[in-house]
Amino acid sequence: MLTIVVPTFEEAENLPELARRVHEAMGDVECEMLVVDDTSPDGTAAVAEQLGEPLPVRAHRRTQLPRDLSLSVVDGIRLAQHDTIIVMDADLSHPPDVVPKMYAALCENPSRFKVGSRYVEGGGFDKGCNLFHDLNFNVATALAKPLVDCEDPMSGFIGFDRSRIPIESLRPIGNKIGLELMVRGDFDGVDEIPIGFRDRLHRDNKMTFRQQFNYLRHLRRLYLAKFGGVAEFLHFGVVGTSGFVVDLLCYYLLQVLGVPHGVARGISFWPAVTWNWVMNRTSTFGDRERRPRGRQWVEFVTTSGVGFMFSYGMYLVLTNYLPFFDEYRLLAFVAGVASASVFNFIASSLFVYSEKRS
Repeated sequence: MLTIVVPTFEEAENLPELARRVHEAMGDVECEMLVVDDTSPDGTAAVAEQLGEPLPVRAHRRTQLPRDLSLSVVDGIRLAQHDTIIVMDADLSHPPDVVPKMYAALCENPSRFKVGSRYVEGGGFDKGCNLFHDLNFNVATALAKPLVDCEDPMSGFIGFDRSRIPIESLRPIGNKIGLELMVRGDFDGVDEIPIGFRDRLHRDNKMTFRQQFNYLRHLRRLYLAKFGGVAEFLHFGVVGTSGFVVDLLCYYLLQVLGVPHGVARGISFWPAVTWNWVMNRTSTFGDRERRPRGRQWVEFVTTSGVGFMFSYGMYLVLTNYLPFFDEYRLLAFVAGVASASVFNFIASSLFVYSEKRS
C-alpha cells in the first residue's frame, strides 16, 4: 500500500499524463496519488479532482500562506492514507517508471530513506540541463555534505516510511524537502536509486535568487538541528567576522580623518556592535522569540561592552608596552577582538537571546 504525494503549482497540463503513467507503472499495487495543490490559478486542483473519477487520485487544496513546495509536501505526509510514501514532481522530470522500483526498495527495507538520484551510476540528465545548473547543484551539494551522506541531496524524488518522520518537528523552507526529511528523520541511512532526469515539461526551469536565499536559510536550520550549539557558535563567528570588517573600516577611516588611533579604536566599537546586534537578531538567533528592540540592543551593547573592555585593554597594553605590536597595530587589534569573542557568544546565547526557540 502506497501514497504518492505530488505537490503542484500550475501543473494542469502535466498532471493527466503523470497520473496515467504512474497508474500504468504500478499495475495491481494498491496505491493512491495525493495531489497537494498550492492554490494554482490554472485549475490544477480541478484537474486532479476530475482524474479522481477513473483513477485513484485525490486532491487537496492548500490555502495557507506562504506558497511553498515543502509545506505542501508536509501537508501531503499528514493526509496520506498509507505510511509508505513516495514524493515526486508533477512536471514529469521524475520518471514514473521508477516508482515501482522505489516502492519495492521501501518494502524491502523501510528503515532507510530512498532517493531518486541523478548522480549515481545509471543516473543522468537530458540535454536540457546546462552548465549553470551543474554549478548551482555542486555548490548546493557541497554545503549539504556535512548533513547527509548522499550524492544527490537536492533530489525531490524521494521515498520513506512516515512512521520515521517527526512531522511536528519539520521546519522546511523552499524546495528541498528531501534534505529536510533526511536530516530530521529517524533513518538508518540513504539508498540512492538511479534515475534519468528530464527537463521540466511546460514549466520554467529557472532558479530564482529568492529560492537560493531560502535554501541558505533552510541549511542554517538544519545545521542547528544536527549540530546544535556548535553550528550556532560558527554562525556567531561569521557574524562577528562581518562586524570585525565594519569595526576595522571605521577604525581606519577615523584615523584618515585625523582621529588618534586610541580614540578611533574606542569609537569604531559602536557601529560594529550595532551591526552585530542586527545580524544576530535576524540570523544567528533569528528563530528565538524576540525581545523589544531597544531593550535587547542595550543588553547586547552591555554584554559586548564587557567583552570590549578585554579587547580594548589588551589593545592598549600590547601597543603601549610591546614595540612589536606598536609597529604592527593590526595584530594587536585582532588579538583584542579574539579575546572577547567566546565571552560575547556565551553572554549573547544565555542572556541577550535567551528565550526559547520559536
